[in-house]
Amino acid sequence: MSKPQILDGKAVAASVLDECRTEAAELVKNGITPGLAVVLVGEDPASQVYVGSKVRACGELGFHSKKIELPAETTQDELLKVVLELNADPSVHGILVQSPPPPHIDEEAIVRAIDSRKDVDGFHPENVAKLALEDPTGFVPCTPAGCMKLLEVSGIDTSGKEAVVIGRSMIVGKPMALLLVSKKANATVTIAHSRTADLPGVCRRADIVVAAVGRPEMVKADWIKPGAVVIDVGINRVDDASKKRGYRLTGDVAYEEVAPLCSAITPVPGGVGPMTIAMLMRNTLQAAKQLG
Repeated sequence: MSKPQILDGKAVAASVLDECRTEAAELVKNGITPGLAVVLVGEDPASQVYVGSKVRACGELGFHSKKIELPAETTQDELLKVVLELNADPSVHGILVQSPPPPHIDEEAIVRAIDSRKDVDGFHPENVAKLALEDPTGFVPCTPAGCMKLLEVSGIDTSGKEAVVIGRSMIVGKPMALLLVSKKANATVTIAHSRTADLPGVCRRADIVVAAVGRPEMVKADWIKPGAVVIDVGINRVDDASKKRGYRLTGDVAYEEVAPLCSAITPVPGGVGPMTIAMLMRNTLQAAKQLG
C-alpha cells in the first residue's frame, strides 16, 4: 500500500487563523473587537499551558482577551458570580471556563450559567440542541469542528461512508457523531465505547475511524480496515526515559503500526491539537458577529 496522506493540522490551523485575522480586522474597522474571556480555577499545569496558548492566539489575531485566574479554593458561588459578570460585559463575546475545574465545582452548572450566545466551547444545552438541529447560529465544540475541517480541507469525502467514533463524551464523541451524520457530511455513524462488544471488529467495518478515548495507543493495526481514514483525537503523556523531558506524547492510535494501512491519518502531535484552538478563535469571531 502507498504511504498515507498525513493530515497536517498545523498547516490547516494556520490557514483558519489567517482567515480569522482578516475577518477580525474588518470587524475592528466597524468598531467591534472580538473578545474572549478565559477563566482558570486552580493551578493545573496542563490547563495553564492551554490557557496560555488561547490568550496568545487572541493576541496574534488582534482579539481582546481577558484571562481570569482564580485560586483552587474558589467556591461555586464565587465562580458563578464571575461568569455572570462576563455575561454582562459587552467587550466579551466568548467565555470559557477551562476544564477540568477542581472537584468541588459543579462543571455542568457553570456551563449552563454561561450565556449560550457566548458559549464558544459549544457545551451549553442550547448549543448542543442547535448542533443536533443543524442550526448554523449555534457553536460547535472546537475539537470535533477541527476534525471536520481537516477532513474537508484534505478532500476526504464522508458521504455514504461508514464512520466509527470511539468515545461518547460531550466534548468530542457525541458532537463528532452528530457532525458526521449531518446532512452536510452524510456518513453512517456508530458510536463505540469501552462497553462495546467486539470493539476491534466494529472498527474494522469503518471507512473513517475517530479515536477519542484517552488511552495511549489503544487502537491497533488489526482494528483498521486497509484504506481507512484515521483521526486520532487523543493526546497522552507516556513515560519515556530516553526523552529529555522524561515523557513522549502519543495518541489513542498506535501510529507506527496503523499508519501503513491507512489512506489518511492525523499525527500526534500536530494533527487535531492545533485545530482545536483555531476553531475556538473561529467560534469567538462568530460570536462577535452575532452579538455585534
